[in-house]
Amino acid sequence: MHYDAIIIGASMSGLAAGIRLAYFDKRVLILERHYAYGGLNSYYRQDGHEFDVGLHAVTNFCDPNDRSAPLSKLLRQLRLTREDFDLRPQSYSQIKFPGIALNFSNDFALLEEQVARQFPKSADNFRKFVEDLREFNDTDLSKPYASARKTLQDRLDDPLLIEMLLCPIMYYGSAEPHDMDFTQFVTMFKSLFLEGFGRPPEGVRKIIKALVKKYRAVGGQIKMKSGVAKINIDADRMRGVTLDTGETLTADNIFSSAGYVETMALCGDKAKQPPPEETGAVSFVESIAVLDTKPKELGHDATIVFFNNAKTFTYAPPKELVDLTSGVVCSPNNYQDHDRLPNGIFRVTWLASPSAWSKLSESAYKDATAQCNEHVLKTLNSYIPSGTERLVCTDMFTPRTIERYTGHRNGAVYGSPTKRRDGCTPIKNLYICGTDQGFLGIVGAMLSGITVANLHVLSKA
Repeated sequence: MHYDAIIIGASMSGLAAGIRLAYFDKRVLILERHYAYGGLNSYYRQDGHEFDVGLHAVTNFCDPNDRSAPLSKLLRQLRLTREDFDLRPQSYSQIKFPGIALNFSNDFALLEEQVARQFPKSADNFRKFVEDLREFNDTDLSKPYASARKTLQDRLDDPLLIEMLLCPIMYYGSAEPHDMDFTQFVTMFKSLFLEGFGRPPEGVRKIIKALVKKYRAVGGQIKMKSGVAKINIDADRMRGVTLDTGETLTADNIFSSAGYVETMALCGDKAKQPPPEETGAVSFVESIAVLDTKPKELGHDATIVFFNNAKTFTYAPPKELVDLTSGVVCSPNNYQDHDRLPNGIFRVTWLASPSAWSKLSESAYKDATAQCNEHVLKTLNSYIPSGTERLVCTDMFTPRTIERYTGHRNGAVYGSPTKRRDGCTPIKNLYICGTDQGFLGIVGAMLSGITVANLHVLSKA
């Protein structure tokens, strides 16, 4: 069977690329190894409870009248409506360091006021810096790498303010330990602070169902539980794929959301393999506690808290299984209009060591997950003193879980630290979309699929 385009992975970026191509009468097939859509952002049901994987927030929340915002552009490109995603805004979130906190919401004025109050000597520099960020073209695919840390140090004069700004931005998008590309920093600053957080009351399933429904409606085909064993290369061109079943399919183009290193591995000895340092190393452990009441009713009303309990912020894979020094606490119930959620949810995310988790035997792995659940209960009690008394159940995922269900080596949530913003690989007509293309967040992932499809197929047509 021959296709205009085969897409590896029913991720957000893969589904968006498929919709865009199918709109223009391209014969498109999405191949997904697993039984669930969404890739890094999916959902599942266990013991009568529904869990989101990955989704704390849909960043880039914007006013419906802002037609230039990334979310608005995305909806136009996919011919979807805001009702299809049903995003509801956050109440407020917080960056919490020892002895100091910055609150922010979808109204940037709150963060600006908080910085002026907590860092009065840096207020003017911060305002000038933000003005420059608003004008910075972070969608330029040709911008060279620049260190975000160095740029911030050159522009802002308070080390603590720099660390507090980096904490949420790196947790929500950096594949690079200790630092990140400044262009990606700008993208994340805009999406977190200048635009904001939203979430559907139904969780990520609402977005995924809308994408799958649209993809099928425009004629796209999809095969679940159909893993790609090999990408077939002839000279320097891609010819098609061989599935795990042995079936061979041909295509004019392939778009892979599997990650650059992982995609090159599928090409075998027909393609030069990336060096080891291009394999992502940043991963997380996340524990999800289900409560019999809403966190707000127990006194916790922040939507998301980015916390750091040390004097300095360290963003890197720890030597131990989990680094409890910093992390993210998310309470989905604290989005607006989320009263319909049947239970209270309290999620805690920490940096994790992929290598340490990979070395554990099955029995040691069970012991380690039990220890992590103890940590989440302590964290729960620190935010909600009576929280453990209202506990219904818990579940968690680790770097091993992430690698199993996404194929990302090391369970690297944000993929390789080396991004390919034009989506190109050394193989003609084989392209990367999603995490390793470099657009960040859920909206960024979908825009990645759209951008690569537009750039390499539709613009040529």
